[in-house]
Amino acid sequence: MTMTPAPTKPWAASPKDRMIDGAIFSSALLSSYLTVLATPMKGKLAYFACFFIAYAILTTAFKGVQRGNAAAKDALVNSLVAIGAIVTVIPAASILATVLKKGLPGISFGLFTHDMALATPTDPLSNGGLLHAITGTLTLMALSLVMSVPIGILTALYLTEIKGRFTGPIRFLVQAMSGVPSIVAGLFILSAILYPITKAYSGFMGALALSILMIPTIARTSEEVLNLIPNDLREAGTALGGTQWRTVAMIVLPAAKSGLVTAVILGVARIAGETAPILLLTGGGDKVNPNAFNGPMGSLPYYIWKSFNAGSPEAITRAWAGLLVLVGLVLFLFTSARFLGSRKVSK
Repeated sequence: MTMTPAPTKPWAASPKDRMIDGAIFSSALLSSYLTVLATPMKGKLAYFACFFIAYAILTTAFKGVQRGNAAAKDALVNSLVAIGAIVTVIPAASILATVLKKGLPGISFGLFTHDMALATPTDPLSNGGLLHAITGTLTLMALSLVMSVPIGILTALYLTEIKGRFTGPIRFLVQAMSGVPSIVAGLFILSAILYPITKAYSGFMGALALSILMIPTIARTSEEVLNLIPNDLREAGTALGGTQWRTVAMIVLPAAKSGLVTAVILGVARIAGETAPILLLTGGGDKVNPNAFNGPMGSLPYYIWKSFNAGSPEAITRAWAGLLVLVGLVLFLFTSARFLGSRKVSK
């Protein structure tokens, strides 16, 4: 009877390797503790820094003695990569933990069903809510989408399909606009439209400023997505007798649909937490305003800013609760973008 050998994984760490890694980890912990104890360095940051440095040195030294210089260099680079990843994750995890810790006490059902028309930020948490801020933020996003998505996608189509004489300047302007501070967009709408023309705060003014910030994100992301569509599809459409616009409309855009949706979601996430244009242009109303073209309109960033400025414990709790809702909205949008992007890649 022939016995089939069990499959092996030569790349997997052996029990001896795990034991050595555990010893190096423990030695790095002990070294960091003794270093902090014997030097003026104190605090959690000192422990983290000393541990990472000790772990990188010990790992590099052991691999160098065991397997030579090449293994030592590889261990050093791996340690630096791991340190960089951890240093990147720690602030994000700390922010999320702080927002959850301070925001959850202010979350209640009434928070999502009432506005602040009959309450102030210093009132008890049972009075008022952020319904006006949520509806205002969603209204601002919807108006910004209506104005930004056609312009952004058409710009990307011009850069990838038309490639006319203005391709270079337009690409340069789109890239330059990506780095424009949000306060500049707010001041532009304030000085060019609000003061000389409308002379009144409204949600539409805020949406105009947010559109300026959203267009570059949508245009640049859409351009990258459209560049991923194989030229064979375009050539096949042309060979079948289709004009350029029919080929783009019936072949290129449907093929890039998931990527374009991802671009739109990233554009929305880009403006979801912007505060400066909102403070300058919307007026920050305390009640639900269904008309974005008339009267002040509330939003989550304005609600958070106003609550923090009130300064009382109840107001601070309200601000953290609003911040938790805003962070949850942004995380949902980015998660949706990642899901749609991975779905396109899998297909």
